[in-house]
Amino acid sequence: MPALMTQSLREYRRTLIGWTVGISAFLSLYMGIYGNIKKSPEVYGPAALAKFPGALRDLMGGLADITSGAGYLQSVVYQLFVPMLFIACAWGLGNRAIAQPEESGLLELTVTLPIDRVRVLLQRFTAAVIGLLAAAAATYGVALAIATSVGMGVSAARILAAHTGVFLLALFFGTLTLAIGAATGRRGLASAVTATWVVTGYAVVTVGQSVSAISWLKWVSPFYYYLDGKPIYQGVPVGDYLVLVGATAVLLLTAALAFDRRDVGV
Repeated sequence: MPALMTQSLREYRRTLIGWTVGISAFLSLYMGIYGNIKKSPEVYGPAALAKFPGALRDLMGGLADITSGAGYLQSVVYQLFVPMLFIACAWGLGNRAIAQPEESGLLELTVTLPIDRVRVLLQRFTAAVIGLLAAAAATYGVALAIATSVGMGVSAARILAAHTGVFLLALFFGTLTLAIGAATGRRGLASAVTATWVVTGYAVVTVGQSVSAISWLKWVSPFYYYLDGKPIYQGVPVGDYLVLVGATAVLLLTAALAFDRRDVGV
């Protein structure tokens, strides 16, 4: 493994360990109580959930029957909370790759090494991908173990399909953060643009379903390509996931070109 990639992984390790532990704790807590929910259909069944405000149901993906294992995983785990936690992790990695060390003055030494800027960016990006993938693999193991122990009745393949989507969605937003940071050197701007796209994109594909004036915007929301295929119910939506991979590749190319041509501030 190249030295810069190894160094980057060392820089990222605390962030990755913290988020992996945090996401695993979330999964343990929220998936662990499924057994009690399954036993109380009169409290958590479709008739009871229909009483929730429409906007809330939209934000939670319609709140399907959460007394079923698939419905619970979709609405409570993979609809909102786990994707947002992974996106926050990827956002942090994206900023730590270029913008944060540039603002702190630490990037100056790196770019003076006998290695071109594109390789610097690609190696730091690759380290982030490896770290995020490791976090996804570890938390998938936690999710599968708990789903099996509480009797959710959802196959390992379906949980893997959803977890893969979470990884690709987070990687897209992490690469977006990296691209803006590489183009501008400004961590705050990168964070603001990413956060805006996250919030707007999620709202468009949830609440926007009931608002025809903005519903067409779903095509530019990464959440659409994560949620529309319903991986917990139907398995891997290959076409949708390929869109996320392609969009991430475009962002990475943009980041490399912008960083290669820009004067690095220190």
